[in-house]
Amino acid sequence: MATLLHIDSSVSPDGVSVSRAVTDAFRTAWEEQHPDGTVVYRDLTAHPVPHITADAHTAGFAAPDTHTPGQAEAFAARVKLIEEVENADAILIGAPMYNLSVPSTLKAWLDNVVLVGRTAMTEDTKTKGTPVTVVASRGGSYAPGTPREGFEYVQNYLEAVLGEMLALDVEFIVPELTMAPHNPAMSDLIPLFEASRSKALDDAAARAKEVTERLAA
Repeated sequence: MATLLHIDSSVSPDGVSVSRAVTDAFRTAWEEQHPDGTVVYRDLTAHPVPHITADAHTAGFAAPDTHTPGQAEAFAARVKLIEEVENADAILIGAPMYNLSVPSTLKAWLDNVVLVGRTAMTEDTKTKGTPVTVVASRGGSYAPGTPREGFEYVQNYLEAVLGEMLALDVEFIVPELTMAPHNPAMSDLIPLFEASRSKALDDAAARAKEVTERLAA
């Protein structure tokens, strides 16, 4: 039975958020391929995880029998998040760009699941090679060749953390110009936004099927 770990971090609700619409398209296609599978869902806006604390951090590098009560409690919550990543056959992340970076809730989740020696920076990590699909929506365009290309910090950051540190197999789906319907100054770009959104929805469904075929091989 295949398990999908689905993470959303947009502050916008369903019906408004583009990243949520695209992750939903992936998840729908995934569930069609895995009717008996399991989806572990975390909405980091509705239920944010704790930011990393000194207890949660230091406990990761100390023997469990030496943990203080505070370390034990904080680390138990962190281990639950780590185990969700380790037990996933595939991971899906909605990561809209906020002020040139990822939402703080997503950063908090990453800080919890990145543990050097267990999930990160080790050849023995259980996460190695797990396919992760990131829906990196953004209000404008930061594509190569555009004037704001140098301000693209979402994909660069997530490729480094997910791909390099956690050794996941990362694929990005990037719907752009999501602010066009809401910003009068961008109204001329609405057709480009709609085309980008439509392509992202199609790419999400296709990616879900591709990951399914890969896992079955």
